[in-house]
Amino acid sequence: MQNKKTRIYCEKSVDGGGRDAEHKPWIETSYHGVITENMETVLLDPPLVALDKDAPVPYAGEICSFKIFGQDAPFEAVVLNRTSGEGILRASSHVDCENQKEYTFIIQAYDCGDGPSGANWKKSHKAVVHIQVDDVNEFSPVFRESLYKASVTEGKIYDSILQVEAWDQDCSPQYSQICNYEIVTGGTPFAIDRNGNIRNTERLSYEKQQSYRIMVSAFDCGQKKAKEDVVVHIEVKPVCKPGWQGWNKRVDYEPGTGSKQLFPKMHLETCGGPLSGVKAMVELQTNHIGKGCDRETYSEKSLQKLCGAASGSTDLLPAPSPSANWTASLLTDSGRESDLIYRFDGNQAANVPDHVVPQNLTDQFTIATWMKHGPSPGLRAAKETILCNSDKTEMNRHHYSLYVHNCRLVFLLRRDFTQIDTYRPAEFHWKLEQICDKEWHYYVINVEFPAVTLFVDGVTYEPYLVTDDWPIHSSKIDTQLTVGACWQGGEVATPRFTQYFHGSLSGLTIRPGRIETQKVISCLQACKEGLDINSLESLAKDIKFHFNPAQSVLVLEGEDVDSINTAMTKVSYINSRQFPTPGLRRLHISTSVQCFGEDTCVSIPDIKAMVMVLPPSEPTITISGSKQLVRPASDLRSPLGVAPFKELRITSTVMKVHRPGVMELMHNLDYCDVLVIGEELEPERESLEIHHSALLGKHLDATNSTSGISIYGVDSMAHYEQVLRQLRYRNWRPGSLTERRFRLTCSELNGRYTSNEFNLEVSVLHHTAPMEHVNHMAAQAQYMRPVHHPLMIHSLNSHMSAPPAATVVIVVCIAALVIIVVIGIYRIHAAHQEGSRDDEDEIKDPESDWESSGLNITVNPMEAHGKAVRGEECEEEDDEDDAELVGGMTMVESDSSDEEEEEENKGRGEVNGRKQKGKPEWDSSCGTY
Repeated sequence: MQNKKTRIYCEKSVDGGGRDAEHKPWIETSYHGVITENMETVLLDPPLVALDKDAPVPYAGEICSFKIFGQDAPFEAVVLNRTSGEGILRASSHVDCENQKEYTFIIQAYDCGDGPSGANWKKSHKAVVHIQVDDVNEFSPVFRESLYKASVTEGKIYDSILQVEAWDQDCSPQYSQICNYEIVTGGTPFAIDRNGNIRNTERLSYEKQQSYRIMVSAFDCGQKKAKEDVVVHIEVKPVCKPGWQGWNKRVDYEPGTGSKQLFPKMHLETCGGPLSGVKAMVELQTNHIGKGCDRETYSEKSLQKLCGAASGSTDLLPAPSPSANWTASLLTDSGRESDLIYRFDGNQAANVPDHVVPQNLTDQFTIATWMKHGPSPGLRAAKETILCNSDKTEMNRHHYSLYVHNCRLVFLLRRDFTQIDTYRPAEFHWKLEQICDKEWHYYVINVEFPAVTLFVDGVTYEPYLVTDDWPIHSSKIDTQLTVGACWQGGEVATPRFTQYFHGSLSGLTIRPGRIETQKVISCLQACKEGLDINSLESLAKDIKFHFNPAQSVLVLEGEDVDSINTAMTKVSYINSRQFPTPGLRRLHISTSVQCFGEDTCVSIPDIKAMVMVLPPSEPTITISGSKQLVRPASDLRSPLGVAPFKELRITSTVMKVHRPGVMELMHNLDYCDVLVIGEELEPERESLEIHHSALLGKHLDATNSTSGISIYGVDSMAHYEQVLRQLRYRNWRPGSLTERRFRLTCSELNGRYTSNEFNLEVSVLHHTAPMEHVNHMAAQAQYMRPVHHPLMIHSLNSHMSAPPAATVVIVVCIAALVIIVVIGIYRIHAAHQEGSRDDEDEIKDPESDWESSGLNITVNPMEAHGKAVRGEECEEEDDEDDAELVGGMTMVESDSSDEEEEEENKGRGEVNGRKQKGKPEWDSSCGTY
């Protein structure tokens, strides 16, 4: 083997021409290097240099390469100078500190051997190389959570509410560590330290702010800021205070929406205390609304009829009017949505006229009134008279009176002397809190002598004291009924009022001969708003509840807090009025809690809220129809007269707020007044009437006077239309009357909403004296038929005392008239024969047939000359007609009498105003148009 090696060396030596390498290259035993990530050059310490003792022998003393031995070391060593042996270490691929921070590998140096081929090279010893990868701050901090949440209790200072944490992907401690945190949101009561701990800098208040939302950022030690800030939610919880939570202080109520929940999210917080029962009372305070709550504001008469009260009551405090002027001097409260309220301050009173006062109260009668009264001033307050019937002159006896004395309600009733002269019950006393609580209450006194019963807001109270007295001896002294005081007409120098009332009254009525029922009393004082419970079936079995009669107070009781919470979410407000009174209603909730054993009970504070009733959409009531009616005088003289409002129509529209647009609305009316414009009616010659049959089946009544007629009662617009269309105007002596004008207005809610003023004119056509003969045969107007004028002869015969020259003219005129009469009789007879078949089937009177025809008649003005004399005869005939009036209503003659009169008048050529094959016929004498 040694010979073989020698032979090879010799061959190389011959080929290379150099000397054999005798020494191995030398390098350091270890190297330490640093490379910056994403760079190529490695900084070594010491530098990479290989030495060879064979230098400067070519090849043998030169360094040809460095070789690296290590698994997947991403480096390479490059010889820079073969003679000096200098080299460099560089990265052969991407170096990333985040993947590997350090590398360790082996490096050796190789000389060039014997020649260019590198044969017989020698290598140095192995040196260890340690490479450290320097980090570059290429990554921004990132928070570990996308959202941080925390909650704190109000009123406390926390060292740390919560800690936020960010991290950095960089590999070095300098760039991978988070050195600082910062709250980006300004003006917040919070601070953060370098470790990410958030604390509050001031005491937080739940009432001031319930939650905070802040933004936090992070910085690494290279001051690189996080690209995205993190959101931190901090919820402020109130200090656990027992009480109701989750309720709104104001609840808006839109009219017409039915029942609305007041506390849909309410719950009771007890702070974990052991409870054995909870009792909650919800009170709806409506004392400032109307007469204690939202009630219907119709007139007292309309309300009584609506509630089914017996008729015959007398309103002692009506609205001032020409027929009821005794209340004009009294003070009224305004702003009550048309609710008529009289206020008495101790200086006002009113004498009720004698014709209004019921003359005989009998043993059964009712006195009812709304009253609001407070404590009377002084230790021994004087009597305050609500109603008093006393002697008008000479003496000072009180026959009956209702008054307040020291917060007691007293009713005095002195009966007249009879054959039995004994003590009788005379004064009835009630002592009630309601009399002086400054709130509205409805008082009804039912008298069934000798028993007297008081109803207050529908609840019965018996008198606690009844005193007897002698009856009053009868006398011929007139009495005076007074409201607000008592009249002292005798035993004083000057008659005057005394015992004035201090308070408010409304709807004071007296009804003789009958007492009021409990049902009617409850209806008259019923509230249209109140508390309610939605879905009673969903309440827990342990829940007990009850309402007061007005449904303004609701009491809930239960053993379990959850059951009470569920029940409270069902409490609702309801207002059944179509047009409720807008404004706020206060709510007051008081709660008491029972605890087990001797444990201290939790105190639940009261809460106050309000219901705001929004203003309703106000209706626009419109009366429309024909505004002019032209009728001949004969129609006015007929038993039926004329129907001025035959084509009347009443509509109501409302402008919707939430949904723009106009929609038609159906609601009730409470009165319609037809007033005569100009001179009042003259009862001896004209009337404005409604037949009593028109009011049957409706909640309506009617009163008339020379000023017009009033229809009143709460009923539908359709019923009012029907009644007004049957209104009749008659004038049995129209004389020179040319027109009558009327004005119609209607109301809802006692004048709160009024209609337009609908003016109608009835024009009267009169027949003038004949000036010259008009030949209707020459030119007949359309829709006109020639008619017979039999009364013209009578008119001409009345001038027989004319001079001879005039006599000739008269004879000629009579001859011409006879010819015309003959032709007219012939044409009328033909027309009558043509319509005889229709006449056999018709049973209606001429007025009804004419009105049902729906035809419009145009009066020929040229024909008026021939009707003057005929009108006089018609007037005489109408005066002889039998017309029966029942309560101011006209009873029309039977249809059979009309047919008999038609047969009698057939010879005179009278034609009824009926349809004959679709064509109208004119009555030649006094037919109806």
